[in-house]
Amino acid sequence: MKTQTITTSLPLKTCLTLALIGLLTACGGSDSSDPEPQPVMLSIDHCFVMSTTEGDMTLGIDTTNTPITGQNFIDYVKDGFYDGTIFHRIVNNFVNQGGGLTADYSFKTTNDPIKNESSVGLKNERGTIAMARTQSLDSATAQFFFNIHDNANLDYPSQGGYAVFGKILEGIEIMDMMNAVTTETKTIGEFSFQDAPVDNIVINSVTATTCPAN
Repeated sequence: MKTQTITTSLPLKTCLTLALIGLLTACGGSDSSDPEPQPVMLSIDHCFVMSTTEGDMTLGIDTTNTPITGQNFIDYVKDGFYDGTIFHRIVNNFVNQGGGLTADYSFKTTNDPIKNESSVGLKNERGTIAMARTQSLDSATAQFFFNIHDNANLDYPSQGGYAVFGKILEGIEIMDMMNAVTTETKTIGEFSFQDAPVDNIVINSVTATTCPAN
């Protein structure tokens, strides 16, 4: 079975078009020599409503186990960074990726990259939200993805791991609706975007909310 990974969008000259949107099967190795971390329970410390053109989702963000990654997301939310960005990559039965491009597929200017906290032991399970990155482990900035199914191949130490920092608490059916849309390859300027929705899925806003009762 082909291994799939998640990367942020890069120039065409970087590992060819395949590297741009995340099907990186030949652009870098994976290191599975590190011991697997003990699984930990995801902590719901902050909650946000992500309003999209497909519907609303309530997200729970973990700043206990992933303080850097969780706070990074919160900082972008406070800045209104995600408002008007799109889900630019939808891979059926794999991921919905977004958070870095505007509706015309322009790249937004991000903050500095953050440390990869995938080694804490949170798993890329269905409905979780994790950080996209390049082949460099500590390169995540603003882009994130939702796991459509349990994607154990994205867990640490495989491929260095992809840091989970929250999950969908309400509205997981919206995630599934997104994942079923028709996609295509869009070439815009020097960039090629594979698995791009034919019709844009836009994040209208991300706002703080009270966390649902357990």
